[in-house]
Amino acid sequence: MNGEELVEATVKQPEPKPTFKIYGMPYYYFIVFSAVVLTVLYLGKLPQGMIGAFALMIVMGAVFGLIGDYTPIIKSFLGGGAVVIIFGSAAVNTFDLFPKYAIETMTTFMKGGGFLDFYIAALITGSIMGMNRELLKRAAVRYLPVLLGGVFVSLSLCALVGYLTGYGAKQALLFISVPIMGGGMGAGAVPLSKIFGEGLGVDPASMLSIMVPAVALGNAMAIVMGGLLDRLGKTVRSISGQGELMVAGSDEARAELGLEAESKAERERFDLVQMGSGLFLALSFFCLGAILNLLVPAIHSYAWMILSVAFVKILGILPKRFEVCAWQWFQFVMTNLTGVLLVGIGIAYTNLAEVYAAFSGSYLLLVFVTVMGAIIGAGGVGKLVGFYPVESAITGGLCMANMGGTGDVAVLSASKRMELMPFAQISSRIGGAFMLILSSILLQILG
Repeated sequence: MNGEELVEATVKQPEPKPTFKIYGMPYYYFIVFSAVVLTVLYLGKLPQGMIGAFALMIVMGAVFGLIGDYTPIIKSFLGGGAVVIIFGSAAVNTFDLFPKYAIETMTTFMKGGGFLDFYIAALITGSIMGMNRELLKRAAVRYLPVLLGGVFVSLSLCALVGYLTGYGAKQALLFISVPIMGGGMGAGAVPLSKIFGEGLGVDPASMLSIMVPAVALGNAMAIVMGGLLDRLGKTVRSISGQGELMVAGSDEARAELGLEAESKAERERFDLVQMGSGLFLALSFFCLGAILNLLVPAIHSYAWMILSVAFVKILGILPKRFEVCAWQWFQFVMTNLTGVLLVGIGIAYTNLAEVYAAFSGSYLLLVFVTVMGAIIGAGGVGKLVGFYPVESAITGGLCMANMGGTGDVAVLSASKRMELMPFAQISSRIGGAFMLILSSILLQILG
């Protein structure tokens, strides 16, 4: 090597700046392909079914998510991209920014096409299969008191504030706090309106018109609170497990639970065939939940799915490699399809007109104290039973106060704790069923 070559070799070459990426590709490619999708949309030729829905929802999710993740206050305090995706998509629907046929395509994909079920099946199966077996057993028996704590404080606080503001304790309790904590629309507000309508001798439709704004607004507040709790957990790290529900304690205690025995290297060697097996496992457990729901209709198929996956996991029925398959498929779905799902939640399940119609001082206050009561009750009891307050407030509190399965995804996405989906689903499904029973009892006492 001559002197000139030596000098050239020793001069540090500047490293190329990393290219800004959107949805895993350089931004200029994303812009080109997005332009293709939007062109076919406004030409009226967007393909029907999952192809057109997927393409458009990927564009919307990526763009709205980018806005939320880079807008300072929203990014830091309000849940970031998840909140903007949901309410931005809802605004697209409300203000007719897209052709009607495209909205119908996405709505059908979410509801009739079963995309929400597809997503949740992957999350429930993979997240439970990815949990430590001993940790799962110890956490499950402590979760019911967390739910009861959230419900008790939430309902009590709402009734008290309703009395003090002149709205009425009974009205606040039955028409605001119970619907909010009742498990969403289909599993909560609709059956509640029938229960109250029959018990009070009024038209269930009029009951539903009172409850729907509370449920919608409570869901919106729960999503925002999820983002704020994530921020609180980062600020006060002692009250948050950063995604872990149960306090494991010292290194020795964690070793006793077998946490160190989990092979992260094995799980993170992603394999296309294994992910295919994980897909099949998720769908099969979903079908098993549907079968068990036929046998015992009182328990929702989601709840049966959770119980069956947890049963298989706790007893170690499946070989370890299949647990890894389910976890890898869950990771793929969560990483690539969460934005798509949040768009669907905004388009198909979030009505901005209902949220806006509920905006009055006393009504907003009662919805707020209901959600805050759920946070305080679930977080406080969670602390007593050995859970991290932030995680127990999110799963046992906010996931009771949101709109069921769609709300669970939104809240966990806003709080960046999607791995807690099994506990969120316990709140929405088993907790929702409990609220229907409780509402009947309250109606007998207060009616």
